[in-house]
Amino acid sequence: MRSVTYSMSTSLDGYIVGPDGGFDWTAPDEEVFRFWIDEIRNIDVHLLGRRLYETMLYWETADEDPALDDASREWTALWKPLPKVVFSTTLPAVRGRARLASGGVAEEIERLRAEPGEGDIAIGGAHLAAQAAAAGLIDEYQVMVYPVLVGGGTPFFPRDERRVDLELVETRAFRSKAVYLRYRVVR
Repeated sequence: MRSVTYSMSTSLDGYIVGPDGGFDWTAPDEEVFRFWIDEIRNIDVHLLGRRLYETMLYWETADEDPALDDASREWTALWKPLPKVVFSTTLPAVRGRARLASGGVAEEIERLRAEPGEGDIAIGGAHLAAQAAAAGLIDEYQVMVYPVLVGGGTPFFPRDERRVDLELVETRAFRSKAVYLRYRVVR
């Protein structure tokens, strides 16, 4: 069965965006960006909420910029063909290899798990991940922790989630002082 992973960058105090909606502190340096490029190779489909989808739209046309660096071109070449499922009640249509979700998070994950494939089903976006977590559907939490305290905003973890025991399966520290943590849900 394909794993469902929730992966986002977060501040040390646990927020994916600050109180002003900003997340400029998550801009990856070359080493961290290379890590994310390698990680996306393990994904078969990406589930996104509306806000993350709109943020990631940049990558649908980024390769049209002749000044784009090689790493960004590589990311774009992997991101654009990746199937994406967007959860939104306000978007009338989506672009590229994306489609609007036809059901709830649990139904989409169940359908995707039934399809052939070996790569992960990735979830991006705290609100979407909270729904999957509440249904017990997340298999791994992957967190890139940045050395900054933002004092509030959108939390990586929902505050009303039940207890979930985790097993640390990977850590990596970067020169930029960011730390990657990968936890598997203990079932």
